Amino acid sequence: MTTTTHSPHSSLPQTGSRPLPLRTDSDGRETRRGRFGRQVGYLLSGLPMGIAAFVLMVTGLAFGVGTLVVVLGLPVLTGTLAMARYLARVEADHIATVTGRPLPERDAAPGFAERGRWATLRDPQAWRDLVHAVLAFPVRVASFCFTLTWLVGAVGGLTYGLWSWSLPRGDNDGLLDLAYGVTGRGPDILFNTAIGVFFLLTMVPLVRGLTVAQASLGRVLLRRGDV
Repeated sequence: MTTTTHSPHSSLPQTGSRPLPLRTDSDGRETRRGRFGRQVGYLLSGLPMGIAAFVLMVTGLAFGVGTLVVVLGLPVLTGTLAMARYLARVEADHIATVTGRPLPERDAAPGFAERGRWATLRDPQAWRDLVHAVLAFPVRVASFCFTLTWLVGAVGGLTYGLWSWSLPRGDNDGLLDLAYGVTGRGPDILFNTAIGVFFLLTMVPLVRGLTVAQASLGRVLLRRGDV
């Protein structure tokens, strides 16, 4: 008689290696719109999160290292690394949401929680989380600037004919006049509308590339898991 045993975890969904499900409609258009919206939200929200993370990590690290001689630096560094782990978890959740692919699980050695109050200082992943918070800052700034520029450029250029009348005009007749000496309201509207079309046509690949670049840095340095 042959018996078959099943692991208690065999029935649990394995989401670590498979993409998260995405919302779709009958022809898939909602998926594309939803993905683009998540990518734009991810890139624009990266700036405030990046500023907070950079300031907290740099300040905590500098103050902690500077006060190690009076022992005060140990709890400061521990708190800074704990905050880095929390920020890393938030970023890991954002990456999983925007890409549909969760990051690998954080490795935890057996008995890690019982190794002492300064165990976080000996956690290599916590230091990688701190490094990510610092290195990701310029990437997030650039991603935010490019994304906002393309969004404003597309909307502003395509609607230029509706609001260009409100612009004060002196000796020149708009950007086209300044650049090429071509005057007239009609050519000015056509020129700015063409700029808006350019921003619109290149917006999706630009946003997708910036998302991949920003998320890839997190995939190199971060892991997901509880704080």
